[in-house]
Formats: sequence, structure tokens, C-alpha cells
Amino acid sequence: MTAWHGGGAALLPALLRALVSVLAVWAASALTMVLLALVLPDFRLQSPDGDSFTRVGVTAALGAAAFGLLHALVWPWLVRALLLVPALALGLLVFLLNGSLLWLALSAVPDGRGDATPETAVVVAAAMSLSSSATSTFLAVRDPRAQARRLRRMAGWRLPRTAPVTRTSRPGTVFLQLDGIGCEVLCEAISGECPTMPTLAALCGDTHRLTPWRTDWSSQTGASQLAILHGSNEDVPAFRWYEKETGEVIVSNRPSAAAELQRRAAARAGGPGLLACDGASRGNLFTGGAGQAALVLSVAARRGREQRSRAGYFAYFSDPAHAGRTALAFAAELVREVGQSLRARLRRERPRVSRGGLYPFIRAFATVVQRDVVTAAVVGDVLTGRTVVYADLVAYDEVAHHSGPRGRDTRQVLSRLDRCVEVILQAIAYAPRPYHLVLLSDHGQSHGETFRAAYGQSLQELVRLGCGRPVAGQPGPESGAEARGAARAALHRPEEPPLPPPPAGDGPAAPVVLASGNLGLISFPDLPGRASRETIERRYPGLLRRLAEHPGIGFLLVRGERHGPIVLGAGGAEHRLGTGEVVGADPLAPFGPGAAAAVARVAGFPHAADIMVNSSVDPATGAVHAFEDQIGSHGGLGGEQTRAFLMSPVTLSAPTPDGSELAGAEAVHGVLRRWLGEAAPQPGPVRPTDAPAPATP
Repeated sequence: MTAWHGGGAALLPALLRALVSVLAVWAASALTMVLLALVLPDFRLQSPDGDSFTRVGVTAALGAAAFGLLHALVWPWLVRALLLVPALALGLLVFLLNGSLLWLALSAVPDGRGDATPETAVVVAAAMSLSSSATSTFLAVRDPRAQARRLRRMAGWRLPRTAPVTRTSRPGTVFLQLDGIGCEVLCEAISGECPTMPTLAALCGDTHRLTPWRTDWSSQTGASQLAILHGSNEDVPAFRWYEKETGEVIVSNRPSAAAELQRRAAARAGGPGLLACDGASRGNLFTGGAGQAALVLSVAARRGREQRSRAGYFAYFSDPAHAGRTALAFAAELVREVGQSLRARLRRERPRVSRGGLYPFIRAFATVVQRDVVTAAVVGDVLTGRTVVYADLVAYDEVAHHSGPRGRDTRQVLSRLDRCVEVILQAIAYAPRPYHLVLLSDHGQSHGETFRAAYGQSLQELVRLGCGRPVAGQPGPESGAEARGAARAALHRPEEPPLPPPPAGDGPAAPVVLASGNLGLISFPDLPGRASRETIERRYPGLLRRLAEHPGIGFLLVRGERHGPIVLGAGGAEHRLGTGEVVGADPLAPFGPGAAAAVARVAGFPHAADIMVNSSVDPATGAVHAFEDQIGSHGGLGGEQTRAFLMSPVTLSAPTPDGSELAGAEAVHGVLRRWLGEAAPQPGPVRPTDAPAPATP
């Protein structure tokens, strides 16, 4: 009897808190209805003859109660029928269904006092969902159990829980990739009295160490993330490249290409990916061997329940409050981008690129939708106790391409990403197991005017002139980053058509010129295999000299019949990679001590282009010239784009125990795999899921 009374006494405060929370949310919803009835002409809560304010309040309370009851009973089953709807269309459909439930709730109010037109019902329902969510969030600040429930709802959980919870004392690991943030940019963001990223600043000053690492020559997500997750980026020379044997252009952010690259990497590595053991892949180009993948490009076309790429959107947008907040934030981001673009034009800021067309929508998708959905998915993984999670947030990378790596635009994005890290840390505090949180980037960004803006012509035009071909009316190079491919997959849109094969004719085929940041690739489709330097000079006399002597080009990589891979520079300079012999001034010297090894590795790739072109770099400022329409670029050598970061808990072993430089994405894969092996079982009691506990850094 005493034990029962003790348990009942302990239960009463929890029941009281739950009752207060329900009543507060109910009151907030009813008040929202009353306020909207005063301002919306097509929404009423009284009879045609008029009612007292008390009667209006009672009607609002009844409508809010009916709306909440329908949500609890009908909504979980209703949204299950929408999983095959395109992701962003699901967000819009949620508004319509939410409005329909409110219309049904109003029709249940006695005496017909509640009434609204269909379009008004959608607006009112969205406002009520937002107000109830805001009220729940406010109450959760002082109540740990309510905070845990809020995080579960953010992750898309609805009672009854649909995901099993793994309870263990063995630490799990969350790898969070902050796409495109270079080590120097991060150091600036976490320094000073008022850092841009205070959460990361606190981690770095207390529980984590910061380690820079140097990327491969192809300093872009396709190559870096493929190696980090699957252990190999062999034969990935750039973000996009031409394969002569098939006549196709491989573009890393297309689902079919990402799936093929993942297949090749898995075959070369000869083992499971980084996430093969109870892992989850969120917002990435590749799965990493994870059994559960969402928002992953390489499986965007699959229909399996566990690897449906858009399942993360379903879990997130199935909550009308999420859909409402995201819609408002999306619209605000569109307005913000238009305003920032206009300000840049009025101030005549340089460098500057076009920010019109679809870019404002792509930016809003990356900085709002993808960010929030991926964060919610990671929170769900943590709360279910998944062993390892790898997630990618692409917001900074997308904005930096068009606004530059530094500036007001990108600082705002960094601040919001810091908030995402804070939310994940909150979830870790309520997780059924301790967690290591590892933060990393896949590359940095280098600033500078585009090649066309600086010299009045594109790389493609320069090549065509050197080949004696007309340049009028030539399309510009295809541009875009991970966010564009992710947005197309979210909308369930077909892939962009591949580059058409060169037209057959009596003369030589036109060269294929592609751009990956400040790295250019030139291929001659009708020259079999990898064309040698001598063959190119016989076919197009003066082309190599024209390119090497151009002030916007730092060096060329070609294959010589006698000396093998050769780097060409201005003034007849050469760096013969096979022997290390240098003729004249070393063209690789401005690009740092690791440049020769990085270029030599790519020279051995089967699909290296006939001519690989790297832009010049300003040694004083690190500025480069992108061959795409980007003022913040990555993909080649030069500047900060090759200096990424790794922020790891001090409880894990140092990335390089001897203090040597961490070079190459494949080396990063080895470090992350070692850390997963260090997560050994630890003794200790199992915590209740709702009980907060200190997070393992």
C-alpha cells in the first residue's frame, strides 16, 4: 500500500503538468480562432444575429476541442496515404487536409455558429497549428519531459511510436557535415566575444578539438563524400566529367549518376560503407551502406520502405505545424534573398553574379526545407538510439556560391546552422544512449570573380577559339550544386537531360568543355582513350600554349608520350610528375606543398580529361576564377577550398596521433571508421527515455 501511494504521489505532478499543457494549448487555439474571426470576413464564430463575447469564446473552445480531437484520431491515419506524393507537394497538401479537418470541426459546433469558406479554413487551421506548436515549445522550456515530447514531435513521431528505441550504454555517433564551410571560415565564426556560431564555439572550447584536413584536387562534395562514406573516390576527377566509352557526362548531383558512383566505390573499396552497422544517411549524395536512408540522392528513385529517399519529408511535413513554419520561413527567405540581391546591385558590389531565375527558390529550399527536414530526421535517429548517423546540411554551400564565402548573407546562414547543432545536442541529452557528435566539412570555398567576368570570355569560348571554331551563340557552362539536385528529387522531377553526343560529320568533333568550380575539363570525343600532348598539338596547334599562357589559368595537366603526366604552366614551364623534374618556374608552387601529389593521383584516373585546367590563384588573397557562374567556388586547387575541418570529441583518439597533416577524403574515412570502433560498451544503468542526461561529446 505504501509503495502504491508513493508511486501515485510521484505520478500526480506529471499528470498535473500534462493537464496544464493540454489546457494551455487548447486555450491558445481557441484564442487564435477568436482573433482570426475578428479580422477575417469569411470566418465567423457566431450566429447571423450576433452573440455575446462569452458565447463566441465557448464556440471557439468547442471548435478548438473538435479540431484537436480530429487531429489526434484521424490525422495519423490520413497522412499515411500520402507517402507517394512528391515531397514538397506533400507540404502543400497538408495545408488543404488540415483546413478540411477544421471545416469538419466547425460543422460539429452546435447551432451552426462556426462557419468558414474552404480557403479561409486553410488559413485558420495553419494559424491554429502554429499557435499550438508555439505554446507547446514555450511550456517545454521549463519541463524536461515536455522538451523530450517536443523533440519527438519535431522528428515526426506520433503516438503510438512507430520506431523501436535502442537502449544501451554503448555510445552512438552522429557525423554532421556542414557543407562547404572551410576551416578558416569556421575559426572566424567561433572566435570573438560574440561568435556567429556560439554552440560550436562552446564545443571547441570545452569538449572538442578542431583539426584541419586537406581535400583532394577535386574539392567538391561528390568526391569528398563518396570517399568519406564508402572509402574510395578513385576515378572521380571532378563534379562533372565526360566518359568517352559511353559518350555520357557524369554529373554527381543526378540520382542515376550518384547511384552509379556509389556502386563503383563500393566495388573498389571491397567492403561495407561507413554506415553499414545500424546506420542512417540523411540529406547526402550517397547512402554509406546505411540500412535507413532519407533525402539521399543515390536512392532517390527507389521505392523500398527503408530506403525511400523522400521518407524524411513525409515524417516532417505530416505535422501541420511543421508545414506552416516551413512555409513562412520559405517565404521569408525568398524575400530576404531578393532584398540582399537588390542591395548588392545598388551598392555595385564586386564580384557579383546573377541571382535571378530559380536561384531564390533553390536557396530557400537549401536554407529552410532541407535544413529543417534533415535536422528533424537526425533528432529522430538520436531519440531512437540509432548506432551511427551521417547527415549533410547544404545551406552555407549554396548561399556562398552566389554571395561569397564571407559576408552578411553567409553569416546569417552560419548562425542558423549553429542553431541546428544546438537542437541535435538537446536531442542527445534525451537519447536512450550516449552519443559522440562529430562535426566536419567536405571542402571549403574560395572567393573571386568568375573567369568570364575577369577576362570577357568563358573557358569554352577560349577553347573553341584555340580549336579554330566559332564561339557565337555558345551556351554557358552548366552550373549548380547539391541543393539543385536535392530539390529536383524532392519534387520528384525527372533528371536534367544529359549532354547530347557530338554531331557526326566530316571534320573533327567539337571538344567537350565542362566546369567544376575553378577546375575545367576538356575532352576530344573523336580521339580514342586519353589523348596525348603530342596528339593534341598535331590536331590543334597552339591550343595548349594559348591555354597555358592565359593569365586566368594556373596550370594544365596533360599526358606526354615520353614523360607521362605533365603539368604545363606559362613561359614553357613544366612539372613532370613521374620524375618530379621541373623545367622553369614550378607551375604548382602557388598551390601549396600537397598540390603535386594531388594532381599526380588524378593523372592516373581512367576518366581524367584529355586536358585538365586549373584556374590561377592570387597568392596574397587566395582568390580564384570559377569557370562556372559562382563567386564562391570549389572543385579545384587554390585558396581556402581545399582546407576543410574536422571537429571531434577529445574523448576520441586524435585524427592523426603523430600530428601530421590529414590529407585526402579517403584518409578521413579511415579516421571516422576508427572512431566507430572506439565506441566500446560502457557499464552503467539504463536511463528512462524521457530523463535528461549529460551528452557524451
